[in-house]
Amino acid sequence: MVPAEGGPGDAAGDGGFPLLRPPESGSVRKGVHLLCAWGPLTATGRRQISEQGCDPFAQTQRSKLQHRRARINQQINKEMRMRAGAENLFKATSNHKVKETVALELSYVNSNLQLLKEELEELNSSVDVYQNDSESISVPMIPLGLKETKEMDLMTPLKDLICEHYGEDGISFEKEIKELMELRQAMRTPSRNEAGLELLMEYYNQLYFLDNRFFPPNKNLGVFFHWYDSLTGVPSHQRALAFEKGSVLFNIGALHTQIGARQDRTTLQGIDRAIDAFQKAAGAFNYLKENFSNAPSLDMSTASLNMLVRLMIAQVQECVFEKVTLTSAQNDFFTQLQIAQEAARVEEVYSLVHQTMTQAHVKDYVPFSWATMVHVKSEHFKALSHYYAAVALCDCPSVSVADLPEHEKAFVQFHVTMPEGPSLHLVLQDQEERRKLGKAHLKKAIMRHEEAMRIHSLCKILRKMDILQEVLSFAHKRSLSKYSEIDHEEDFFETGDAPDIHPKTNQRPEIKSPNFSQVKVTDIFHRLADRRSVAMSSGGALLKNNKENSRKSLMNSKSASTLLAWSKKSKRSKSSTYSLPFTTVGDESMY
Repeated sequence: MVPAEGGPGDAAGDGGFPLLRPPESGSVRKGVHLLCAWGPLTATGRRQISEQGCDPFAQTQRSKLQHRRARINQQINKEMRMRAGAENLFKATSNHKVKETVALELSYVNSNLQLLKEELEELNSSVDVYQNDSESISVPMIPLGLKETKEMDLMTPLKDLICEHYGEDGISFEKEIKELMELRQAMRTPSRNEAGLELLMEYYNQLYFLDNRFFPPNKNLGVFFHWYDSLTGVPSHQRALAFEKGSVLFNIGALHTQIGARQDRTTLQGIDRAIDAFQKAAGAFNYLKENFSNAPSLDMSTASLNMLVRLMIAQVQECVFEKVTLTSAQNDFFTQLQIAQEAARVEEVYSLVHQTMTQAHVKDYVPFSWATMVHVKSEHFKALSHYYAAVALCDCPSVSVADLPEHEKAFVQFHVTMPEGPSLHLVLQDQEERRKLGKAHLKKAIMRHEEAMRIHSLCKILRKMDILQEVLSFAHKRSLSKYSEIDHEEDFFETGDAPDIHPKTNQRPEIKSPNFSQVKVTDIFHRLADRRSVAMSSGGALLKNNKENSRKSLMNSKSASTLLAWSKKSKRSKSSTYSLPFTTVGDESMY
């Protein structure tokens, strides 16, 4: 168990509570951060810690953002219900005056919805809230806010099912039902650390048991699972448990993005943590894309998930570039070429993300600030690739005859097309020729820097982001300074057009699928299985004739099934405490 994270200057963590706050009398949910800091964290401990993150008095910036998002979601839900009612009335009435009145009301409601949408977009664009609190300057990353869900009362439906399927008195299982409801309530706002991730995974694993126990193929629980779209706030609801599972899985990916964004990427440890978090986020979104379909909300559509996977991979590639620049020697020719090619690779993947964000099915859904930032980063890293190419040519010593073959081989693979002018060995050996080519690269770098700053200025939200503005300004000034340094008054030649840099990376991003087996859970309703086994062995007529209970007991079969296997024919483990395996399964529809 990894201790709960707190950013610099954030002794309270994300729940707004001191990490070592002493317990208060009369409450079993106080001081639980001690558990996280000093020993293994149990399932109850995870819920206790995350419920601190749910506390309405929490005053961290992230919690305020989530509360505002929840409020806007509720307002959007209200306006959409009003619009649906007005539209039905408009279709049903034949009275001309009534139609005019309803049309005016519809116009008013649509105007309110547009304003709410813009307000929510601004919240989703507040990426600075999720960044690291360190004074060091890093390019901000794009995190996702969590999907919101409505509180649910499962007491009556589950008691009825227990009575119907198991022949048991549902009242005797109120404690278990209440525990499941508390777990669901706690996972609505998990803490932004390992404990929060484990809480979401714990609930997800409990949904596996719930599905096998209470959801036969021809029946549902009779309750609607309500979730709000993470970017638009539009509400969706389904009876299918698959929708609940998919939404929780989405939040696992979203929480990974927030953890990745908060890392201090001026240190190797921080960069490695960010890489791991964004790769796991990509894995969660990719798994959701491949194993769920027909989701009612846009954020879980194939097009949106495909965009999110590409965005996470691009952010991993950006972290890889930062890692290379942090660990590389300054005046080594090969190292500078490598950095330039890493920057070109980052530019390439961000260009792909920008193309994805501007497609028809995604363009109107993604916040404009996201698409703009991705475009800015694409231009920024293209500029950096040319800057580091100039550094390799102008700052590194000339190549000796003995080292020439090795340098030529590297330089042949460096450019997309060979630069015009003298032969390759002359460019590498002659300092003046290297200066000319370096100057051409710097000219291109400055042009791309200025384009990045121009695009940045077009977005009102990004203009408020001081960190990004500072990064762009610094890189632009550095290129101008280098250009002035190598520019000579007697230069009468026209600076040529430098060829683009061939993108290359030494660390390809991985898509890390969720590993639910790392969170062991005990089936909350294991008493039902135990009682059922006893009744079946004694020939209980009621249970023997019950179709649901004629299947093998969840606790008595030979092996654990895959976590997301929806088939009731899958084999199950002997114990009620599981380390569930993770395997690829087929496509799961949400009805």
